[in-house]
Amino acid sequence: MWLGQVDLMSRTNFLRGGVRLPLELPVEVHWRGRRGKKQHAQGKTVAISGNGFYIILPKRLAHETPIDFTMDLPVELTRIPLKLAGQGRVVRGKLSSAKTGVAAIIDDYHFLLAAPEV
Repeated sequence: MWLGQVDLMSRTNFLRGGVRLPLELPVEVHWRGRRGKKQHAQGKTVAISGNGFYIILPKRLAHETPIDFTMDLPVELTRIPLKLAGQGRVVRGKLSSAKTGVAAIIDDYHFLLAAPEV
């Protein structure tokens, strides 16, 4: 359903300068809540750029929340099973019905060789 996601992106003014790739990938996000308790959620990317991404999560994250993330990269593009892992911070959020859109800046990242699917 990429067409609906394009509409969501245009309504949240996510498309700012720079090239964004429309990729829907599973992503896992970890952060510390207001009281320091570790939290995590799984979601999907909507778009990825060279310095950030926009994801849909079941939970809302506050502006400037530091996050750790991991996403599986498509083998069709990488030719080997790779994960993108890194740290970032939330720069925008958009609440719409049961879905929460989160834009994050990537501060640091690295690639992990993933176990092949059996």
